[in-house]
Amino acid sequence: MSKITLDLAKQIIAGAEEEAKRIGVSMVISVVDEGGNLIAVHRMDDAWLASIEIAQNKAWTSVSLKMPSANLADATVPAAELYGLNTTNNGRLVVFGGGIPLVNDGKVAGAVGVSGSTVPHDIQVAEAAVQVFNNKFFQ
Repeated sequence: MSKITLDLAKQIIAGAEEEAKRIGVSMVISVVDEGGNLIAVHRMDDAWLASIEIAQNKAWTSVSLKMPSANLADATVPAAELYGLNTTNNGRLVVFGGGIPLVNDGKVAGAVGVSGSTVPHDIQVAEAAVQVFNNKFFQ
């Protein structure tokens, strides 16, 4: 399977939600396909409204640049080579952690984006989502 189906997206989200509950944080979890198109978005009870768009944009950033959104943090600070990158693409690029590509057979098949807490927590929950995806392909 090279495409991310709605069923798989739901499983990815469930794994992320389980981790978010384990650490006691309400999150928004988004899954996009290889073209950055939204497959599913899930807002846990009491998660921040602002996190809906942020989570979707983290996933979009990761799939469009084929890298975790956290990889952009150091390169986008003032005076760094990519400073201002977040102002491109109608402001959709997110330059901090929480978005991670979903890679199958060396190709980006989609991405997950998580928002709702600190950057380390967002990354932790996104990594749990990626683990579910990887378990489907690399058992």
